[in-house]
Amino acid sequence: MPGAAGHGCVRLGAGPKHELVFTDRVIATLVIVGFQLPHAAVAVFYGVDRSTITRAVHEVRPLLAARGFAVPGGRELRLRTLADVFAYAAAQGVTLRIDGTEVRVRRPRAGRRAFISGKMRQNTKKATVITDEQGRTLWTGAFRPGRQHDQTALKTEGICDLFERFPSVNAQVDAGYRGLAKQFPDQVQAPPLKPAKDATPEELVAWQETRKRQSSERICVEHANAEHKQRRPLQRWIGRREHYDQTHQAIAGLVSDRATTQ
Repeated sequence: MPGAAGHGCVRLGAGPKHELVFTDRVIATLVIVGFQLPHAAVAVFYGVDRSTITRAVHEVRPLLAARGFAVPGGRELRLRTLADVFAYAAAQGVTLRIDGTEVRVRRPRAGRRAFISGKMRQNTKKATVITDEQGRTLWTGAFRPGRQHDQTALKTEGICDLFERFPSVNAQVDAGYRGLAKQFPDQVQAPPLKPAKDATPEELVAWQETRKRQSSERICVEHANAEHKQRRPLQRWIGRREHYDQTHQAIAGLVSDRATTQ
């Protein structure tokens, strides 16, 4: 378009620039984080070298990951640690919803056994997602290779100490966290155990109703996981595994921003 160059627009094939302004570096990173486009493809759009886009992503992605997670009614308040989540839940009377998720990653050259998920039978990385009763993401973390159990990953993050420090905080979990529910029966609710084979019809009906009710109260965290996975990097991660954690946190943080403004 005539005069476009004079207004600062970048034309394809117009000759590479050597640097991008910060706004362009952020936009390029958001595109890559959201769509997992090759750096070289984004570089063509901006008319720069691929290494310029790579540097921009390495600069901006940690900033996005470190922003934390938004909460309703508090633009300046963001939750960055698991302790922040418990303090917020205790102050606001929020019942937490906790769930694990995993994403396929590239097969490692060494140490593959640690990444093989017992559930998916694939090389994966796991994360823990915590939401409120509206399905708003409050925290994503506890990143571990796929072989490690969800509950073990969360206990390693110190969740048992936090339940002891915040006795008023309650949580809804799935069957994978049944050990946590046994340890904190007054705070953590897991699905009820299936009755024995000789159970009466009344007992089976009561179990099914309790299980469905608990599942419907906890389903919002699974919806949050599904919303995260609408972004291509969390459908199957094809980048370097050392960059996965920051990318997942960046996506979850951006989703939390969107959820609190709806």
